[in-house]
Amino acid sequence: MNASYRIDGMTCQGCARSVTKAIQAVSPTTEVAVDLEAGVVAITGPADGDQVKRAVEDAGFDFVGPA
Repeated sequence: MNASYRIDGMTCQGCARSVTKAIQAVSPTTEVAVDLEAGVVAITGPADGDQVKRAVEDAGFDFVGPA
């Protein structure tokens, strides 16, 4: 799966690490690239969109939807 999602609330590298860790917790082989300036997370690998949404929200960020 290759997908990009808009995430609100990411303001620093710590936020980027938290989002990356949350996504990789539900799909350990997934590659995650965070663009803080754009507020976008790009995912490469096997990850279910619903699980990604839940993981991001559980980490305290707002999952907006596809970028």
